[in-house]
Parts: sequence; structure tokens; C-alpha cells
Amino acid sequence: MAKLSLLFSTFLLIILISTPFSYGQQVNGKNHGRNKLPEIGAAGFSALSIDKEQLIGDAMMKHLRASQPIVNDPILIEYINDLGNRMVRNAQDVHYNFEFFLVNNKDLNAFAFFGGHIGIHTGLITTAETESELASVVAHEISHVTQRHLARKMEAQNRNQPLTMAGMISGVLLTLINPTVGMAALSTSMAASQQASINYTRTNEKEADRVGIQLLANSGFDPMGAPNFFGKMAEQFRYTSKPPAMLLTHPLPESRISEARVRAQNFPARQIRASLDFELAKARLRARYEGNAPDNIKFYSKEIEKQRYVYKQAAQYGLAIAYFENAAYEQSLNIINSLLSDDKNNLFYIDLLTDIHIKTKNFAPALDRLKELNLLMPNNQVVALNYANTLLEAEQYQQAEILLQDFLLVQPNNFIAHDLLTDAYKKQNKMAMMHATKAEVFSLLGAYSRAIDELQTGYNFADDKPLVKKRIKARIIQFQEQENKLKRLN
Repeated sequence: MAKLSLLFSTFLLIILISTPFSYGQQVNGKNHGRNKLPEIGAAGFSALSIDKEQLIGDAMMKHLRASQPIVNDPILIEYINDLGNRMVRNAQDVHYNFEFFLVNNKDLNAFAFFGGHIGIHTGLITTAETESELASVVAHEISHVTQRHLARKMEAQNRNQPLTMAGMISGVLLTLINPTVGMAALSTSMAASQQASINYTRTNEKEADRVGIQLLANSGFDPMGAPNFFGKMAEQFRYTSKPPAMLLTHPLPESRISEARVRAQNFPARQIRASLDFELAKARLRARYEGNAPDNIKFYSKEIEKQRYVYKQAAQYGLAIAYFENAAYEQSLNIINSLLSDDKNNLFYIDLLTDIHIKTKNFAPALDRLKELNLLMPNNQVVALNYANTLLEAEQYQQAEILLQDFLLVQPNNFIAHDLLTDAYKKQNKMAMMHATKAEVFSLLGAYSRAIDELQTGYNFADDKPLVKKRIKARIIQFQEQENKLKRLN
């Protein structure tokens, strides 16, 4: 599916809690504190309950959707969540579902925050040489969450000098995405406890290294991916005046890299086969989100000619995307058809094939293939969203509506599905439902006042639909309650 435009709102994150704590460095940087292992997940609960943590995490995620370049690309969303959840299944002290997401940013960075939300910059994927290297970063962030470093940091801060959330909130989300700017924004609020924060950061990082490497090995990845990747990063930026964001929040002294290598060597040596999905994800990011199409065509053509690839299919896929982005649809189609002949259900290929058929208005073959795949993989987000998008482009609005309604029963918070369903209702002049669904889009951005405005507008279009009016009134109440829950945290 081609990149979808993201709706932006003017939503400002509410002051989430009045309990004072040093949050800026924690959220972005895994600098969250802790001294010794808790008893089976007990640490941090006195400062922050699981329910409150989820509420805060959801609010922050909504703010990020509204303010940052989140990658709304179903195939990449599916890939990074599959990778992350492979490790979550082997993690200890998991109290909620995790959400993994990508930020379209070339800087090397990853971050974890409340409620199991883990963000990975796209530059981290395109820089990693193996999937185990990428997985090592994700495992590290999962470990920050499962060890409850944020909550434990709060407890430590409460015992130190209290800092108000109001003084730090403006820098928190900046720190998640851009540690240099965020740390500067937080500096005045954090001056009193800066050394304590640094000490907790070092403790947390070591613990996340230890737990993360164990998790990496238990999940079938190469545990050497961790020291290898961090060693490369440290060497690459050793003498630069501006290190990447990740090194600002995850300092990598030689001692830490050495300790990570010793830990990894304690596990049996493991030969891991290169991952085609990882290489396809890298190719997609490079060809669709980085550089320009003509340069990417030259790059992938040379990679194929010189045989500089891990998987030839991934290099060909990158070239096909580059041709597509350059409007050379026939060349792109030829490559994708060749790839599909050997791997007919590969969703990376299906996604691009769908985009080509939509651009060339050749809807029938795309719809036939997607219909078949939807029966084979019901409610798979790549298939369902591509299928719905193609139905909309083919002006089969009612079918798209039904498909999206069914999909949202399974994934009620899917941003792209709500956006597409809004369009489906609009095309059918179903204005009450259009405004109601647009309200869901705004709610996912945390813009509850705008969501309620949309619902009230939709209510005015539903005079002849008493059931719809009742549903809209009920949803208004729900949004008001959600907003009040956040305010009660103050």
C-alpha cells in the first residue's frame, strides 16, 4: 500500500500525572532507573499501577501519532510487530500487549515508554546488517519495559528531589524523538537530580543489556547481534562531534560493550540464516522512504549487477519500488511478477503489485488476488487494507465498507482502517457515519474535543437513523470519560 497521509491535530498532551518524577530521560532513553532485581515484577508498582501506566502510554502514543512522522505502512507495521512479538512471547513479567511502531527518521534511535510502546527509527533498520542486530535493539527496549524502569525511576525520584510533570512535559516527547533537543528542554527542571538520573541510567542500561541478550538468545536470534551492533555504532561515531541519538541515551563505553560480548559468548554459538523479510523491509525503507527514485534505480541496478546483496530478491524488490516511485510501472510490474512466480503469497510483493494495479487502473487482477488471499489470511492487515483500498479506487464503496467494518471488529484501533472507512462513507454520502468514523481518527490522535465535534456534526445528519443517533451519543460519552480519566491523573 502506498504511503497514506497522516492527519495532524493541534492536540497538546495533558499533564498526565502530578506525582513528581524525572521523566524526560526515562521515556526516550531507557535511562530509567533501578538498583537491584525486583521480586517478580514488584518494583515500581507503588509509584505507578499497570492500569495507570497503560493509560499514560496510550495518551503518549496518540500524541506521537499527531506530531511525529509515524510510518503508516501496513507491511512494515506487520514486520516490526512480528519481530517484536516473537521476543515478547519469551519475555518475563509481560503485563499487557506491546505495540511496536516505526518513526520515519534516519537517525539511529529506539525508545520505549509506558504501556509497552516501543518506537524504532527507520535509520536503525537500514543500518543494521543482520536481523539479529536489529532484534538486539528491540530486545533491549522490551527489557526496559518488562523491568519497569520508568516506574522504578519514579520511585527513586520521589525519594530524591521532586520534579513536577508540568515543568517537564514539553520536553518529554521531544526527548523520545530527538534526545539532544529534549535534554536541553528538560535541563532546567532536571538540574537538581541530574547525577542521580545518570547513575540510574547506567544501572538500567546494564540490566537491559543482560535481560535483552538472554531474551535475544531465547527467541532464536544470534546473541552476538547485541555486542556486534553496539560495537559497530561506537566505532563508527567514536570521533564525531555529534553522535547519533541512540548513543546519547544509550552510552556505550568500552566496558559495556565488553560485558555484552562476554554475556553473549556464554550462549552456544548459533548460525542464523539470513532473513529475507528483514532484507525486504530494508529495501522497502530505502527505496520508498529515502533518497529519490532515479538515484535508487541506479543504486539497486548496480547492487544487482555487482551481486552486492544478501538476497537477490530483496535487491530486485528495491529496484521494483524505485521504478514504481519513478512512475515506470511496466518495469516495476515485470520484476514483481517474476518475484511472485517463485513466492506467490509474499505480502511485500503483493503490496507493491496492488499499488501498480491501482496506478494503472487495472483493478480486476488485484481484486481477484486479494480476495483469494483474504480468504486464506482473514483480517491480515496487509491483505485487508490493500483489498479495501483497491475496492475504494475501483469505486466499489459498499464492499470496501463491509470489509473495513469486519476488520475493525478485530483491530479497533487501526488508524489506516478508520481513515479508509471515513473515505468509504464519504464516497457514499453517508455523512453521519463519515463524521462518526472521522471522530475515531481524531481520537487516535488524542484530539478528543475535535472527535466530539465530529460526532455532534454526525448526529445532525442522523435524524432518520435513531439507532445511529444512540450510538453517536454513547460514543460522545465514552470520549468524554476517556478525557476525564486523563484529567483525573493530574
